[in-house]
Amino acid sequence: MKHGVAFRKFSRTSSHRNLMLRNLVTSLFEHEQIRTTLAKAKDTARLAEKIITLGKKNNETSYRQAQAFILKPPVLPKLFTTFAERYANRPGGYTRIHRLDNRFGDNAPIALLELVDNPRDFKLEMTARAVGRELLNEKLRWDSPRGVVNSGIQHAETAVVKELNLGGFDSSELRPTTRRNLQKVMKYRGREALTEIGAKASAYIETILAKPVAETKMQLRADSKEKEKARKRGNPNFVGSFPVSPARAGVASPGETRPAMRLVQGALGRPARWRGRHALA
Repeated sequence: MKHGVAFRKFSRTSSHRNLMLRNLVTSLFEHEQIRTTLAKAKDTARLAEKIITLGKKNNETSYRQAQAFILKPPVLPKLFTTFAERYANRPGGYTRIHRLDNRFGDNAPIALLELVDNPRDFKLEMTARAVGRELLNEKLRWDSPRGVVNSGIQHAETAVVKELNLGGFDSSELRPTTRRNLQKVMKYRGREALTEIGAKASAYIETILAKPVAETKMQLRADSKEKEKARKRGNPNFVGSFPVSPARAGVASPGETRPAMRLVQGALGRPARWRGRHALA
């Protein structure tokens, strides 16, 4: 009976499994983001947190233990300097797992494993886009889309500072879920992170506002070309339709509300390939 046998075996011998996990942890420390299966990501995160704790201890014993575990020696200084300074005030939870999609072929669940507060933090980007969209939706409640396009939204960083001081259920421009995610992301970050997330939110707002204007210009340009072709063909009533661009991150029309995860997935999110028992009927 398999009683008390913990952890995953991955259909590998113990030596192969340990070397695979050491390789994944080393790649995570080198790139700070890796994409792997969900089961491997969970076991890799468990080991990575222990190695980061060794880096925070910063003594000879912890250095020798980390040196024996990590496969690439150039990664060691990064562990005892960059990571130790970044997570000095954080008591734990140095990794984050994002469930992405299922892999083609064997349908294995794929996840994005990352170190929190890394320069390409996926949750920071996701939260910034959610903040930008909700600020834009709040602006559209009191102004027309044309007025918003002409005036823009300039108070993204001020709104972020205001939201950080509110409670979980206080009324404001953001939803409670977005506010909680914003407070989690900013809890152990400094003042420069406020400027960064404000800039990302403003850039996302500009992207959303620029999309309808660009599509309108392209539509007019395409219509003029089609009308000119129709005139040459002798059919003045010809009407052409401009193709609709696929739904990706940042291309939804202003005022539309969707879950934040759907907004930021973009190319990472694929449509469902199976829609039930009678999908082929």
